[in-house]
Amino acid sequence: MNTKYIDLINQTFDFPQEEFHLEDNHLRFHDIDLNTLIETYGAPLKFTYLPQISNNINRAKHWFQKAMVKHNYQGNYQYCYCTKSSHFKHVLNEALKNDIHIETSSAFDINIIENLKEEGKLKNNAFVLCNGFKRAQYITNIARLINNGHLNCIPIIDNYEEIDLLSQEVNGKFNIGIRIASEEEPKFEFYTSRLGIGYKNIVPFYKNQIQNNEKVALKMLHFFINTGIHDNAYYWNELTKCLKVYTNLKKICPSLNSLNIGGGFPIKNSLAFDFDYEYIVDEIVNQIKLTCAEEGVDVPDIFTEFGSFTVGESGGAIYEVLYQKQQNDREKWNMINSSFITTLPDTWAINKRFIMLPINRWKDTYERVLLGGLTCDSDDYYNSEQHMNAIYLPKYHKDKPLYIGFFNVGAYQESIGGYGGLQHCLIPTPKHILIDKDAHGNITTQLFRAQQKSEDLLEILGYGKKPETQTKQNVNTELQLADQ
Repeated sequence: MNTKYIDLINQTFDFPQEEFHLEDNHLRFHDIDLNTLIETYGAPLKFTYLPQISNNINRAKHWFQKAMVKHNYQGNYQYCYCTKSSHFKHVLNEALKNDIHIETSSAFDINIIENLKEEGKLKNNAFVLCNGFKRAQYITNIARLINNGHLNCIPIIDNYEEIDLLSQEVNGKFNIGIRIASEEEPKFEFYTSRLGIGYKNIVPFYKNQIQNNEKVALKMLHFFINTGIHDNAYYWNELTKCLKVYTNLKKICPSLNSLNIGGGFPIKNSLAFDFDYEYIVDEIVNQIKLTCAEEGVDVPDIFTEFGSFTVGESGGAIYEVLYQKQQNDREKWNMINSSFITTLPDTWAINKRFIMLPINRWKDTYERVLLGGLTCDSDDYYNSEQHMNAIYLPKYHKDKPLYIGFFNVGAYQESIGGYGGLQHCLIPTPKHILIDKDAHGNITTQLFRAQQKSEDLLEILGYGKKPETQTKQNVNTELQLADQ
């Protein structure tokens, strides 16, 4: 009988796969010895496998280059990384090795850009695309970047007053883009996007605020839909509407030369994942060329903003199963030594699926289980609704430790979870390991951040040290700021 966990995987999926294989009854991920990682650093832990960031960037570049050659596309392709997916320095350093550009979403992003420029990591001619709803500090930081000579900083206009706000602080002429408020799928909570300017309003907006404005030049039209890039009627319909706006705008705006199709490439969330990236890219390039030819305008340079696709598949989390609770005849709860709410918040917030596999004991018999976190919150679990199918793991045995890994978790989880700060029920942030390859191709590891200690959390909460005595001047200043 096929009763072992490895039998279950072999009869359910094609296994091994490019990034997963088994060696000595232990799972390897991109040939990383996960068992040795656990023995060295313990669990729980999170890790980032840096080479996968470069790998995905260059995969996308290859797909677009191949499609442009095939269709004799006369424009260029520019790969942008949207920093909100992961702001960590090690992520940006790895991504920028590949001659890419950056997309920002808030004021402090610009401080990161300036830091990268000072260290020579970001080139002076790199594009910096500034998305998001822009208020005072963001406007000021964008203007400072442009005034200091970074002319390829392009604010993407999100609302009608941003051009005036930028004009007040930017010295001289500057380039801008416009974001389309695309219509989301009817099943989406909101039918239209809260971001950008409506399809029908873009040409009038250009004529009223930009066409005769000597200080600004429109360079880019930005298109993005929340559900991402997929081969379905909805996506192709929205792309067609976007291209119609682009060609109409191009006919009256000679400076317009770039189309930003945003991001939204899915990442692998199951061993059964199947997405034809190359076909999708080929069809996008083809549709842009055909539409521009029909309307008699030059094709644009194509920009993408891949965030999750860039960094998501580089991340992993490893936990130990501490105990099994038999709650009734059907429910077996395997309790992990951390929390899903705090370390993988997307599993709790949006029922996000990740690849989940045991690290060891693949040749043991298996059972159907639910996974529970350490917090006292009833929502701290991961079950078959998040998983593609029911969750099966090697049978729990109190004398045989079981470790489980979640893979492709590298995007958003730290920022949404409040990395380094307070966590629900004061569950500490796990240690974080950086994994790389040396010049000879050998795997190297280093501790990026140790697991939070009680002292770290107590200091945040005000217990760690006595507050400094305030002077009368400090109190008055704080009162004035509060009044403002």
